[in-house]
Amino acid sequence: MTHANASLTPTGRKRLAEAIVRHGWTPRRAAERFQVAPGTARKWAARYRAGLPMTDISSRPHSSPGRTPTRLERRIIGLRVTRRWGPHRIGYHLGVPRSTVGRVLARYRMPRLADTDQATGLPVRKSKPVRYEHAAPGDLIHMDVKKLGRIPDGGGHRALGRRAGRRNSGTRGRGYTFVHHALDDHSRLAYSEIHDDERKETVVEFWRRAVAFFAEAGIEIKAVLTDNGSGYRSKLFAAELAAGANRGATPIKHRRTRPYRPQTNGKVERFNRTLAREWAYAQTYRSDAARAATYPDWLHTYNHHRPHTGIDGLTPAQRVQNLTRNYT
Repeated sequence: MTHANASLTPTGRKRLAEAIVRHGWTPRRAAERFQVAPGTARKWAARYRAGLPMTDISSRPHSSPGRTPTRLERRIIGLRVTRRWGPHRIGYHLGVPRSTVGRVLARYRMPRLADTDQATGLPVRKSKPVRYEHAAPGDLIHMDVKKLGRIPDGGGHRALGRRAGRRNSGTRGRGYTFVHHALDDHSRLAYSEIHDDERKETVVEFWRRAVAFFAEAGIEIKAVLTDNGSGYRSKLFAAELAAGANRGATPIKHRRTRPYRPQTNGKVERFNRTLAREWAYAQTYRSDAARAATYPDWLHTYNHHRPHTGIDGLTPAQRVQNLTRNYT
């Protein structure tokens, strides 16, 4: 493209070339007349003799054999639109470098996930969040419960539509299942179980198994962060924390989030979003038991194989050196 300070416009280039080709001027004389370099004068004269236009020609190559195939580009864009995955997740799923996915998304002008509305997928303007992270595994464990609607036998409205789904569910629905989480702040390593309730007894029994899981990975828990649910505020849970991770060791500090501020427990809330998008609603299940049966495999993939952008593309297992089957 001709820039604002160019010595020659396409018309001026033609006059320069005609002076050399048709009127017999030397390239040096024409260059002095039109105030350009002799090499420039010879270039436009040669192009005029060849019958080429006097406009700028794109420097883009005629073919790009190394460019990402169109079919792969469509798969990348499809995953971004339907699954709302980031470059790391898409790259891992398709087996292509994250940089390749990033270039494809930029080529198609796809907005960053952080700049889109979660409900509609439309671009929005958001301030950049301040990210924090504790220095070592066990410094803080995030704990929460994700409530999911039960899937009736035969499938719900996602599989059969609203009318048929209601018939399977009954007039009062099927109730909920409760997915309990314990997530390490530093490594994002997660321990999780599916239960029928969130009572204090269930919370305490889950916590004991979570402590054992982290202990097996060589993680000593120093503090836990929860919301203000009744199970977490119970005396039974407080007594369990007071006993320490090894029952008789240093008490575990209990921190609570501010009311109506789920951002305080942001890492486990982000885990809930990932869980919902990549497992709970990622495919159509025909029963609640069918969905629950796939959860252990998904959780293993999350801990051992799924790259996490919040920890520089590593997996949670890669940040915990003593984790069993770290490289499986």
